[in-house]
Amino acid sequence: MNPLVGPDTGRSGTALSVNVNKVALLRNTRHLGIPSVVHAATLCLQAGADGITVHPRPDERHIRAHDVHDIAGLLKDWPQAEYNIEGNPFHNLMDFVRELAGKGIPPQQVTFVPDTEGQFTSDHGWDLALDGERLRPLIAECTALGVRVSLFMDPLPEAMALARAAGAQRVELYTEPYAAAHAAAQVADAAVHGPASLSDQLARFAAAAAAAQAHGLGVNAGHDLNRDNLADFLRAVPGVLEVSIGHALVADALEFGLPETVRAYQRCIRAAESGAGWPGGG
Repeated sequence: MNPLVGPDTGRSGTALSVNVNKVALLRNTRHLGIPSVVHAATLCLQAGADGITVHPRPDERHIRAHDVHDIAGLLKDWPQAEYNIEGNPFHNLMDFVRELAGKGIPPQQVTFVPDTEGQFTSDHGWDLALDGERLRPLIAECTALGVRVSLFMDPLPEAMALARAAGAQRVELYTEPYAAAHAAAQVADAAVHGPASLSDQLARFAAAAAAAQAHGLGVNAGHDLNRDNLADFLRAVPGVLEVSIGHALVADALEFGLPETVRAYQRCIRAAESGAGWPGGG
């Protein structure tokens, strides 16, 4: 059994997993193999990222099958880092889990996401009243292979018991509603509309995280987290074990470079953990 299966990995604080999908998206616009997804992942790890995330969709619009295997090979040289593969287990995700497990290099974590095949981006969590029984045997299979399962979930406290009953070890809270409220709070009419909405969103996420933890689930978070909103989220939602960040981080890297961008996001995390304001920097 992989010792990382379960809510407590022995890590202290919040881990940063870098999603490299957008690196693959840029590469796929030409046939030159650049930028290299493996090299980008290596730079992130060298700069202090705690793990790498990929989300291989069936249409291979960004991450392709060979990328999943190439990064698994890379991470053999980074035993302290975590490999997280996201996707819909009713599409192609389980094939990757089985193939990598068969090679003796299973990912430490898979995140089950209820995407349709052509969906633009992940935009909602599982309805476990509808899908929980279908997910249960796949979660059990992953767990038997030594792979931790996290379920992509909306911040609904009442759904966390169902996630635990399905056999998951973690949930990943879908944070786009928080990110939108945080951005709205920065506009000119924030005094009227922003803070209340932001406060409400943070309360929702804190309640969902607390409910998950009460049911023995670890809590991850991801979607539209960035340098502006990450520390505020982590201060308001205690106990988040991992954040998975891709789009904003890769966009920042166009300006600052990947290594410095990873370090900037780690500073956001450390600032939240210390209770200090984000120190800025890019």
